[in-house]
Amino acid sequence: MNRIEERAALIQQQAARLGKQVYNDGAAAAKEIAPKMDTQKSCCKLVTLEEAIRQSGLKDGMTISFHHHFRAGDKVVNRVVDKLAEMGFKRLHLAASSLQDVHKPLIEHIKNGVITRISTSGLRGDLATEISHGLMQEPVVFRSHGGRGSAIRNNDLHIDVAFLGVSSSDPLGNACGYSRSENAKSICGSLGYALPDAKHADKVVILTDNLVAYPNTPNSISESDVDFVVEVESVGDSSKIASGAIRDTKNPRDILLAQQAAKVIINSGYFKEGFSIQTGSGGASLAAVKYIRESMIRQGIKASFALGGITAHMVKMHEEGLIERLIDVQSFDKVAAESLKNNPMHKEVAANEYASADEPGSATHYLDIVILSALEADVHFNVNVLVGSDGIIRGAIGGHPDTAADSALSIIVCPLLRGRIPCIVENVTTLITPGSSVDVIVTEYGIAVNPRRPEIAERLKKAGLNIVDIQALKAQADKIIGHAAPLPFGNKVVGVVMNRDGSVMDVIRNIVD
Repeated sequence: MNRIEERAALIQQQAARLGKQVYNDGAAAAKEIAPKMDTQKSCCKLVTLEEAIRQSGLKDGMTISFHHHFRAGDKVVNRVVDKLAEMGFKRLHLAASSLQDVHKPLIEHIKNGVITRISTSGLRGDLATEISHGLMQEPVVFRSHGGRGSAIRNNDLHIDVAFLGVSSSDPLGNACGYSRSENAKSICGSLGYALPDAKHADKVVILTDNLVAYPNTPNSISESDVDFVVEVESVGDSSKIASGAIRDTKNPRDILLAQQAAKVIINSGYFKEGFSIQTGSGGASLAAVKYIRESMIRQGIKASFALGGITAHMVKMHEEGLIERLIDVQSFDKVAAESLKNNPMHKEVAANEYASADEPGSATHYLDIVILSALEADVHFNVNVLVGSDGIIRGAIGGHPDTAADSALSIIVCPLLRGRIPCIVENVTTLITPGSSVDVIVTEYGIAVNPRRPEIAERLKKAGLNIVDIQALKAQADKIIGHAAPLPFGNKVVGVVMNRDGSVMDVIRNIVD
């Protein structure tokens, strides 16, 4: 085969892969189009996962990163770390925006020395349980979503190689969390938590199960930030995005809490034309949207934007004309992902542009109202969303402290008790969101308003809401179930909680059986 024929064969192979019409007249066609295709061929970044790892320059002890937009359906972290273990890598620092139950296989990779450090926003499942009991020698570093965005941009969290699963990509790396094709396998919507990694990592590897023709537009990640593209069978299960912490609720207690939270908002003084809002992922927080919507319709009030993890509820309100814009750092369901694809007023935003304290234009700086859930809140209005009452890590910081700090009105919704466990305590197990950032705590036994916000308390009292002292809520919990025994913490630090400014907020110690 001569040189022209070889080039024609290469062109045909590439064109076939991209779904383009292939020239079939051999050398004559090659002479015509080879100069143009030579450039494309030299720029084509399609490689196998092993080739991407080898060519990235990854070495023992370096930092690799991942995003969690597929949540419980993620298939990228385990695939990549399995391959790294197979290739013999050791002492790697895994910097994921969050880790889920599905990442249980990392336990063995920690035990065998492939992973020796972790930075993340949250941990769940067996992996979290093992780490809570002291599995790792190095403590896990926990950052909020805004804090992680700042740390990456400021190089406090330096990423050597980012492995980013996307719903579609062309061979040059133009990628996004949805696809114009009807054959898309895995749709996640916004790639907000992946965007800082794509922009600042030394090397970026895109993994996709939907390779499309160049150019893939519009795109969230640009080819200029991408070094390698890897085609895989599946990057994630979209059906498992809306699971776990993200749920609709039919629980009567959650419905009651949602109704009370909605009343707080409506009578707070911030519920007026052009207000902005974010809701957390808890059942009561999400359910509150239903009651807010009813009041918006009744009073003829429209919101300027809804922020954060966007749900089908928010999309519906936008389509009804009740919310002007959606600012989406993470799509919480397929409806939201499809809306991002089709709706020009549905904006994707990077994590640092969403919630970083040192980003002048971050959206949280312009947020009026946020509704958040909690595992615990204490008499000082401090909140814990990371460590359970049993001392086991079982959640994520997320954007909790970011939104609470920046919003004009922060509302925490939590029951007084969960089973036989008090949620209003003397001191939270782990400090995640300082009381100075929390304005109102809503429980089924009454609403506590931070003494720093007397004007809010006065408005809510005038509206006839049951305003109580936070100490009274604590006393009520003690009356029902008594005082909880101290948790059997050991002396080993298994987690370090970072503040938004990069300082240490708190530490988590190992729990002893």
